[in-house]
Amino acid sequence: MLTHIQIRDFAIIDAVELELDAGLTVLTGETGAGKSILVDALLLAAGGRAGAEVVRHGAERAEVSATFAIEGNRSALEWLGEQSLEHDGECVLRRVIATDGRSRAYINGQAMPIQALRQLGEALLDVHGQMEYQSLVRQATQRALLDRSGDYPELLELVRDSWRTLAALRDEFARASAAVNDRDARLDMLRYHLNELNALEAKAGEVEALLAERQRLAQRGRLGSGAREIVQLLRESEDASAEHAIARALTIARSLVDFDSKYTDIARVIEESLVALREGVEAVERYESSLDADPARQEWVEQRLAAIESIARKHRIEPAALPQLQQELTGEFEALERLEASIAQAQKSLETAEKHFTEACKKLSAARLAAARKLSERISSLMQALGMPGGIFEIAVRPAQTPAAQGADEIEFLVSANPGQPPRSLAKVASGGELSRISLAVQVAAVQEETIPCLVFDEVDAGVGGGVAEIVGRQLRTLGERAQVLCVTHLPQVASQAHAHVRVAKLADRKTTRTSLHTLTASERVEEIARMLGGIDVTAKAREHAAEMLRVGSSKKKVARR
Repeated sequence: MLTHIQIRDFAIIDAVELELDAGLTVLTGETGAGKSILVDALLLAAGGRAGAEVVRHGAERAEVSATFAIEGNRSALEWLGEQSLEHDGECVLRRVIATDGRSRAYINGQAMPIQALRQLGEALLDVHGQMEYQSLVRQATQRALLDRSGDYPELLELVRDSWRTLAALRDEFARASAAVNDRDARLDMLRYHLNELNALEAKAGEVEALLAERQRLAQRGRLGSGAREIVQLLRESEDASAEHAIARALTIARSLVDFDSKYTDIARVIEESLVALREGVEAVERYESSLDADPARQEWVEQRLAAIESIARKHRIEPAALPQLQQELTGEFEALERLEASIAQAQKSLETAEKHFTEACKKLSAARLAAARKLSERISSLMQALGMPGGIFEIAVRPAQTPAAQGADEIEFLVSANPGQPPRSLAKVASGGELSRISLAVQVAAVQEETIPCLVFDEVDAGVGGGVAEIVGRQLRTLGERAQVLCVTHLPQVASQAHAHVRVAKLADRKTTRTSLHTLTASERVEEIARMLGGIDVTAKAREHAAEMLRVGSSKKKVARR
């Protein structure tokens, strides 16, 4: 529900704000006052197209902000959740147009693409007017309206689930079928590569170990001489080996223990050093002995590394990755050998899924046909009451060329607004006034409360008057009992049925012209309805008539206020 709109420097509006409530709100005023400008501003906030011409003369930019309460609006809540936008039960759409025509869009303060604003706007706002784009002419909208009017949500969910399963199995079967086309050639290539890799028998970590061994063998002379020098320094030096010096120090420390007990700890530390030194010398000696390996080992290491690197280059991978490649190719080889059995199983599963989807679609089509007959009758009846005697409304349910998640049906609204004319596509109805009234009939007949966005009707009463105008007002009020409805009207019969009334006025001086909005009090509504009845000179009789119309209108079922 639209709760607040703020407009700055848009067309001839300098700055206006309007608080809105549930129910039917009408906007009235003299011709040219700018009633439809409010509708234009709402369309802009919801992602409509606009250029620099909407910026008020002398201003730097036009700005429109629309605030919606979205509790219970599942489509809007799901969209915001998908976009990870916080909302706290409220959504603010903001649009800014600069004088150079550049546009910026914001949702709850976060900059967003215009397309995103348009997507969310479709879940919040539905405008029906003579000159604006009509969502009702879209077949997707027509299908959604029919489905909402019917009582088969389980069938809709069954079809969607069946379609998701079918689509996944089709993808799986397509991948398997594509693999069959080059299966034999691929198996031959895999067999060749695997024979080569199996013969190589490269192990995980082997390359790193061989590289380390290669370096050790290449530096064997230097490593050996270093080890010999360490042993000589620590143990074999005739002058003063480290082992001899530490052993002598230990003997001295032990001889002094009887004179001072602190030498006990000192002797212990020196002894530990001596043990560690001897272990180190022994390790160096063992290492030196290991360097006396078979000289042919170095040649073998080089040959092994060359073989590994050669096959790695062939596969364009690092040598260390060969064991992983061998594992992957083995898995692919085994899968291809099982491919025929896999395809047979995939085909069987696909045929079963197609059967289930087809059966679900048939059930849904039958339910849609039954709902279409009932809804067509209700809308045709409403058309008669809305000033289109002899009007016929039909809902065609035809097989779709390409079944999808929505089923196997193509839904199209057909209408004949005049007697003797065959029903044609709703998108081809020539009269904007007729289209607006048909839209009203459809909304009243088909839309459920929990799914209605803010509905806006611009000049829905065009071309009607008298008793038909009163019926239009009643239908709008009926719709307003279940949802929020904004209606731009020239007819007092419609305005008197509203739950709230806003007067749009044009104020002009020698320098500027601007539009103002004012929510009318009860007494002001009498004056406005009287003006609409009697013109410029409002008589006492017109006021009495206006008061009576408002009394009768207010005696209808009241809507729950926000």
